[in-house]
Amino acid sequence: MFETFKNRLEITGVLTTKTALRISAGRSSEPIGSDLPVIKDALGNPIIPGSSFKGAMRSRLESFLRGINPDLAANPAIEAEWSITNDRMNGENGIKKDLEKELEKYPQAERSGKRDQLLTEKIINETDLTSLLFGSPWIASKFQLRDLTIVPDTWFGQYQERDGVAIDRDTETAADGKLYDFQVVPAGTQFQFKAVVENAEEYELGLLMVGLHQFETEQIPLGGGRSRGLGVVKLDIEKMRWLDVNNDPEKLLAYLQELVNTNTGEDIPSYEDGKTFKNQWTQALINKLGENISKTPSTEATQNS
Repeated sequence: MFETFKNRLEITGVLTTKTALRISAGRSSEPIGSDLPVIKDALGNPIIPGSSFKGAMRSRLESFLRGINPDLAANPAIEAEWSITNDRMNGENGIKKDLEKELEKYPQAERSGKRDQLLTEKIINETDLTSLLFGSPWIASKFQLRDLTIVPDTWFGQYQERDGVAIDRDTETAADGKLYDFQVVPAGTQFQFKAVVENAEEYELGLLMVGLHQFETEQIPLGGGRSRGLGVVKLDIEKMRWLDVNNDPEKLLAYLQELVNTNTGEDIPSYEDGKTFKNQWTQALINKLGENISKTPSTEATQNS
């Protein structure tokens, strides 16, 4: 899947907190300070882990896909619900055993070269759509996201402290010993967003566009305390740089030449504006999903009416 470079999409933007944000680093053991501090970098500035953003997006996209066909999205948290379990991969009737039987059709000298290719094809054929983009135990993620770091001009070095308390269900008052405080990043704080997607199919890019749009329209909150209004964020995409070499060695060679001769931060001539392809990618996703609509009784009744 990654043995040959095919395409690359670079996305940059700014994520702004519309309400206070709490992504906890866990309970603090320090005698002075917040009980639940937020995650910080080595300089004490707040960060949003790329895994937090990526996980929230994946979860939302999985819910959409399951509404079309449950087989399109596996549950990465429960092995029994993976599209390829450990037993399916390594068991007596697993993929690897099937592969060895299939390799017997090839001359001994060709088997080593065919093994990786055939194994990759088998894994891709049985992997759910979200795992093809976001990764699984058997396949690397095509979507790479950096930790979101603070935009310096929007950060004044201060956190807000808020109180939390557990309520006694009998008295409907604060339970003894259950008062705590937690840190939040203030509303209006901005974080730098940088992501890269490589070797993605058009429908996978369409899936990514849907996920990013959910953040652009403030539909996916981040962190803890979401039920009390925390974590509302808005993504503003500044640039989407797109390169598709389309199996053209000369185009790839030109890109590599530009890459080494261009200063950091400058636009590379081979890049196209990825925003102009959003509708094309989204339509490719719609077409892909249309081929996989789950044939439930209600669906069949609607189609036959």
